[in-house]
Amino acid sequence: MKKIVFVFTSLLGVFCATAQDKGKALDSLFTKLYNEKKFFGNVLIAEKGAVVYQQSFGKANVAANTDLNAETVFELASVSKQFTAMGIMLLKKQGKLSYEDTLRKFIPSLPYYNITVRQLLHHTSGLPDYMDLFSNNWDSTKIATNQDMIDMLVRYRPAVLFSPGEKWEYSNTGYALLASIIEKASGMSYGDYLAKYIFKPLGMKRTSVYRRRFEKKVIPNYALGYVFDAGSKQFMLPDSLAATASMVYCLDGIVGDGTVNSTTNDLLKWDRALYTEQLVPADMMKEALESGRLNSRMKTNYAFGWMISEPKGSGKVINHTGSWPGYATLIERHLDSDKTIILLRNHETPLTILQKVRNVLYDVKEQPKKEEVASVISTSDTLQQYAGEYELAPGFTITISVTGNKLFAQATGQEKFEVFAEKKDLYFLKVVEAKLQFNRDPAGKIISLTLFQGGQEVEGIKIK
Repeated sequence: MKKIVFVFTSLLGVFCATAQDKGKALDSLFTKLYNEKKFFGNVLIAEKGAVVYQQSFGKANVAANTDLNAETVFELASVSKQFTAMGIMLLKKQGKLSYEDTLRKFIPSLPYYNITVRQLLHHTSGLPDYMDLFSNNWDSTKIATNQDMIDMLVRYRPAVLFSPGEKWEYSNTGYALLASIIEKASGMSYGDYLAKYIFKPLGMKRTSVYRRRFEKKVIPNYALGYVFDAGSKQFMLPDSLAATASMVYCLDGIVGDGTVNSTTNDLLKWDRALYTEQLVPADMMKEALESGRLNSRMKTNYAFGWMISEPKGSGKVINHTGSWPGYATLIERHLDSDKTIILLRNHETPLTILQKVRNVLYDVKEQPKKEEVASVISTSDTLQQYAGEYELAPGFTITISVTGNKLFAQATGQEKFEVFAEKKDLYFLKVVEAKLQFNRDPAGKIISLTLFQGGQEVEGIKIK
């Protein structure tokens, strides 16, 4: 994976900047986005544990007119997966499970065989998506729990997507089942186990497993999440929109793939602890941050709850994003240079800021690229031919999408970036020296793309 990661990194003109300079540059960047109504949420950026920039933008509760602040709690969505993974690691440390134990050792009723705990952690299990199962078969007036999910899998027996270990495919089902394994192996609830063995020891006082609709309790200073309603052109609670109301209600009781809630300050404590042996020994942590492997021994770019990349000039980088109606979250850790980026948002807006933040941290001065061909006509209809998912390697894809008359590219585990037409079927990025060439079969149908970056050419077959 090292040679083909779509890194969006540019090293065009290096200059020296102090922490104060970086803080000012970051404040200018985020303030501009907030003023343009493109960023609402909390930011914390640190180097070697020292905060370079921290700020809050917008409201925690629009109706109550309460502002966000550094101690505001956000739903982390899939950023929760790294905590689920650590729960499994702690159980291994305690001698209560092995990574090679099978799923059915803990949940024997499930009709899925030879899937190991390690494959669940690495997203190589091939398990079907429980969300699809619920959308077709569940009473949306009821809130489901992990046991309901297990019961549904037992009852309907949806087929596996592939044999365990044959491919990589992101699986919320796998991480929800890991939470159930934590409960079976520990004899405690998922939330209580994480609180006792992770949150409390690390002093993460504002962090917990929280299901707002299911538990009917209130956390003070909590950020409600807002989605944009195209009809009214306003941000609204997802509970009030037909497209999201059922989803956020009936799946609110399922834990493991989400439902950890935290603050930027607590996540920095988490970040710092992972450099120590406070939770697990160094050898366990090292293993947890290594890429998973398929049966073929080919590496994926996913560790235990972390995406892995090695952008040029940045060393080893691990991160994870989270997305749930009203929330978009990110924690990124640059392991070789000890830099930390934490973004917690409670309004769904397109965001292409991550590379700009990296550029500030690495003293990279951006050089805007001119659009070489302005005459290429781009309409929503003409761009739709490029839309789809292109696989460059097992577990690594580039998703091409269309919004209005604009084309976007998003690599696995990374931000979405707009791409610009150079000529027919050839597009480039402004944030990095990279191009995408779309390739056609004899009938004129798009069948693949080629990524040109860093002197390399890598082809990705269109799989969706």
